[in-house]
Amino acid sequence: MSTPAKVLAAALAELGVEHEERDPGQFLVTLPGTRRLRTHCWLVVREHALFVQAFVCRRPDEENEVVYRFLLQRNARLYGVHYMLDRIGDIHLVGRVPLGSVTTEEVDRLLGQVLEAADGDFNTLLELGFASSIRREYAWRTERGESTANLAAFEHLLG
Repeated sequence: MSTPAKVLAAALAELGVEHEERDPGQFLVTLPGTRRLRTHCWLVVREHALFVQAFVCRRPDEENEVVYRFLLQRNARLYGVHYMLDRIGDIHLVGRVPLGSVTTEEVDRLLGQVLEAADGDFNTLLELGFASSIRREYAWRTERGESTANLAAFEHLLG
């Protein structure tokens, strides 16, 4: 009989997702992104559920209320995971699904949702919570003649 950890390992292998099993039943999955270079996501088999956690963004520097409102509203549209803050205010996606739901299709759906949210919301979170830092970084790079290519998505904040 297959254990939930073996089912999860087989699902990750079938999906071709980059991952490593750090401890028995604890998988670190690396999801490639477009706005974020990559998102690391923990899948941890616990006694009754599969736990999902992915770091999204550090604590906002500014406009915390606006950022938190965005996250709460976004939670209503997420499947299997939700945004939460850790004890220092960093933003994560977390979720739990019953072990009986651990199939290749469900793992694909969960990881797809983690990637869609973490990667898809990343620039919005930066715009809302780090606009002043982005402006300072752009000015610093411009003064020194350094590349601003990776700040192109935020040009509308620089005017």
